[in-house]
Amino acid sequence: MTEDVLEEEKKELKKQYKELLKISYRTLSAADKKLIRSAFDVAVDAHKDQRRKSGEAYVFHPIAVAKIVASEIGLDATSIAAALLHDVVEDTSYTLADLEQLFGETVARIVDGLTKISKMPYDGDVSLQAENFRKMLLTLNEDIRVIIIKIADRLHNMQTMDSMPEYKQVKIASETLYIYAPLAHRIGLYNIKTQLEDLGLKYTAPEVYDDILSKITDSKEEQDAYIEDFTKVIKDSLDAEKLTYEIKGRPKSIFSIRRKMLAQNVTFDEVYDKFAVRIIYSSDTGEAEKFVAWKIYSIVTDHFRPNPTRLRDWISSPKSTGYEALHITVMGPKGKWVEVQIRSERMNEIAEKGFAAHYKYKNKEKDDGLEDWLNKLQETLENSEISAIDFVEEFKLNLYAKEIFVFSPKGDLYSLPKGATALDFAFHIHTEVGLHTRGTKVNGKLTPLSQELKSGDQVEIITSEKAKPSNNWLDYATTGKARSKIKSSLKEEQKQIASEGKEILARKLKSLKITLDERTVNQMVNHFKVKTSLDLFYRAGAGIIDNQQLKDFAASRSNMLVSFFKNKIRKPDKSQDVNKEEITIKYDQLVFGKDEQHLDYVMANCCNPIPGDDVFGFVTVNEGIKVHKLNCPNAIQLQSNYSYRIMPAKWIDSTQQEFKAQLKISGIDAVGLVNEVTKVVSNNLHIDMKKVYFDSDDGIFNGEIVVVVKNKAILDNLVQNLKKINGIDKVTRG
Repeated sequence: MTEDVLEEEKKELKKQYKELLKISYRTLSAADKKLIRSAFDVAVDAHKDQRRKSGEAYVFHPIAVAKIVASEIGLDATSIAAALLHDVVEDTSYTLADLEQLFGETVARIVDGLTKISKMPYDGDVSLQAENFRKMLLTLNEDIRVIIIKIADRLHNMQTMDSMPEYKQVKIASETLYIYAPLAHRIGLYNIKTQLEDLGLKYTAPEVYDDILSKITDSKEEQDAYIEDFTKVIKDSLDAEKLTYEIKGRPKSIFSIRRKMLAQNVTFDEVYDKFAVRIIYSSDTGEAEKFVAWKIYSIVTDHFRPNPTRLRDWISSPKSTGYEALHITVMGPKGKWVEVQIRSERMNEIAEKGFAAHYKYKNKEKDDGLEDWLNKLQETLENSEISAIDFVEEFKLNLYAKEIFVFSPKGDLYSLPKGATALDFAFHIHTEVGLHTRGTKVNGKLTPLSQELKSGDQVEIITSEKAKPSNNWLDYATTGKARSKIKSSLKEEQKQIASEGKEILARKLKSLKITLDERTVNQMVNHFKVKTSLDLFYRAGAGIIDNQQLKDFAASRSNMLVSFFKNKIRKPDKSQDVNKEEITIKYDQLVFGKDEQHLDYVMANCCNPIPGDDVFGFVTVNEGIKVHKLNCPNAIQLQSNYSYRIMPAKWIDSTQQEFKAQLKISGIDAVGLVNEVTKVVSNNLHIDMKKVYFDSDDGIFNGEIVVVVKNKAILDNLVQNLKKINGIDKVTRG
C-alpha cells in the first residue's frame, strides 16, 4: 500500500467523521459527540490492518453502517457508537470487557448482541440463516437497537456486493429478500425495506432488474412533466387554504413494479400506478392534524375523480407498524390513475424513520404497537416445538401482510393480516380461546371457522371445554400464531395417543407370544409401511391397526427378515435396467453442476419448467433432485434456507424430447376467432395440440390450449403468432 493511498484514506476518514456528525437525525450534545469520536477512533485503530474484498480499508464499512443508523434510521449517539464498533469484538483483539470499560454497559450490550448473531452455532440439518434469525430475534427484548443496526449492516453489505462471486451474491440477496426486507418493513423502516428489496432483485434477477430500471429511466422526463401538470391543478386550492405543504412525486420501487407485473400478469407498460404523488403538510398534532389530512383529501378529490375501492385510511386506524397516512387513487390528466399519499410531517418521519421517530414523538423506548408486537413475538419464540425453518415461515406470514380491522362483540378493535379467518381471530384473542373454539359468529350469523374476515366485521367466538383442534384446522388458519398453536396441540395429542398405543401394542403382542422390543418395532414399521415408531404407536392407539392385522403380522413375521435381506442384496432385474435406460434417454437434455453430470430428476409442480427455461436443481430429502425455474415463487426461500442443496443446472439439448405446456388466451370475441387460433396452432408441424377450450361471455373471449412442444423457442414463436391475431389481447403460460 503506497504512502499516497494511505494519506488519501486519512483525509477520507476525517471527511467521513465530519459528515457523520452533520447528517445525524438527532441533535447531538457535547457528550454525544465525545462518545461518537471515541468510538470512531477505536474502530479506526481496531480495523487498521483489515481490508475488504474490494481492497478498501475495512473501517469504511462500520462508518457506512453508522451513517445509515444516524441519518436514514435516525437512532441516538449510543446506537451510532455501537454501529461503529459492531465488528470490533468479532474481528479484532478488543474484548467486550474493553468496550464496557471504554463506552459503558449499553454500548457493550448492543455490540455483544451483534457479535452473538455473527457467531451463532447451528444444527447442520437446518438453515444457518433461519437459526441465526431466530436467535437474533431473541435479542429484541434485550434491545431492539441490535436488530436495527443489523439491518443497517445488511443494507451496506448489499450496496457493496459487486466484488463478490456470483453464487455469494445470490445467497446473500436471497436471505435479504427472505428475512431482512420483511423485518425492516415490520419495524417501520420503509425506505430501507425498499432499498433492500431492489438490491435483492438486482442480484437474484439481474436481467429483470436492469430491464425495469432502464424503462423507469427512459420514462423519467415524461413522468416528471406529468407530475408537474398534476400538481399545478391542486396547488392554487391548497394555497387558498393557507396550508404549509410540500408535494413530491416519486416512482414506485423496481421490486414493487415487478411484484405488480407478476401479480396482475401484465407488462411494465400495463402497470397503471408506476409512481405516487406525496403531499406532506405542516400541522399541530391531535385532532387538527387529522382535520387537515381530510381537508387535503377533499381538495384533491374536488379536482380529480377518486377510485372508491382504492381509499386507504391509515389515519383513523394506523397500521400495527405505526404507519399513518391517507392513500387515494384518482383519475389524473390524460386518463391515468395516480396514487396520492397524504401525510403530516410527523407521519412522514414515522414512515421514513420507523422506531426512531416514535421515540422522538413519544419520548420513550418502545411505542405501544411495537410493545404488543414484541410480546407476540416472544410467545412465538418460546415455542420449542417448532423448527427454525417453520418458525421463519410462520413468522414471515405476519410480516408483509396487509391489515384488516375487526371488532369484538364488545366493540374492541383488533388488527389482523388480510386473509385472516374467524379461527385466526380466536387465537389472536387468546391461545386458550383458540384451542377451545367450537364455532364462530360473524356479524351475528353462524359462520364456518374458515370464514375469511373483512374490515369492519364483528366477530364472536363460541367456546367449549370439550372442543379441541383437528387436522382440518390447519386448512382454516392462516396466521403464524394460530398455525403454530394448532400444530403444537395436535403433536401433543398424537404423543399422548402414541403413549397409550405403545402399551396396547405390547399387551396384544404378548398374547401372540411376541415381545415388543426394538427389533419387533422395526419389523412392524416395515410391515405396516409407516415412517417412524411414533406413527406405529399412534395407529395402534387410534385403533387403525386392529387385531386381525396384528395376527397377519405375526403369521408373516418368520419370513420377514429373510425377505428383507433378500430385497437389500437383490440385483435389479432386466425390467429395472430398461427403466433406467428410459430415464437416461428421457432426461439427457438437462445437466447438473460444473461437470455437467447426467442425473435423475423430476420437474417441480410449483413452476413446471420446460427446456429453455432458466432452472436450478434442488436436492430434496425423499424425492431426489427437483428442478425449479430460477424465477419460481419458491426459489428465494430455497436459495436462502438450503443453499447447500442447490445444484446449478442447464439445458444442453432440447430437440429430442417433447413437453406439455398450457396457454391461456383472452381478448375480444369475434366471428371466426376460434378458427384462426386453431389454424395458427395446427399449421406448425412441430406442435401437437392436446386440449382446446374456449368460452365467450358478453363479448369477452377466454380460451385455454394445451400443446406439446419440443422446446421453449417453438412455444415462444407460437405465442407471438397468436398475439398477432386480430382481437387477441393476452397470451400467457399457464
